Amino acid sequence: MPTCTVALEAIAASGALAGLLDILATSALMRAQGVPLQRLLQFIASGAFGATAFEGRNRTATLGIVLHFFIAFALAAVFYALTLPLPMILRHPWFCGALFGAVVHLAMSFIIVPLSRAAKRTFNLKAWITQLAVHILCVGMPIALVQHTILQ
Repeated sequence: MPTCTVALEAIAASGALAGLLDILATSALMRAQGVPLQRLLQFIASGAFGATAFEGRNRTATLGIVLHFFIAFALAAVFYALTLPLPMILRHPWFCGALFGAVVHLAMSFIIVPLSRAAKRTFNLKAWITQLAVHILCVGMPIALVQHTILQ
């Protein structure tokens, strides 16, 4: 079992990388559709603050990025917690990271966002599959690979 310092390092490093890669990928996809970064970050903030998040300009965009990274660090902590009773997760970071990213996307799509205060959107299969790939490649796999590197 790793020391508390090593565990925190694994969670912090993997959460920071996943948060960065996820926001870069998603903002690039949104920018290609004409959606500015500020609007994306306000959408993230709208999960907590509802439609008023779109009225706050930079203030709510800043809250959005803070919430985004809070979620990334929380996901990294969840992954770490899963490695304690299931240490084989760390021995298979590619597979387990991909699986974790897919599960995160399913939870975000069908539980977390629908229960949040964010505006309800119609389901779009292409966007859903694209975000599934983003969550696998930019969230689950970086968390698993970084934690594998630090904790093994």
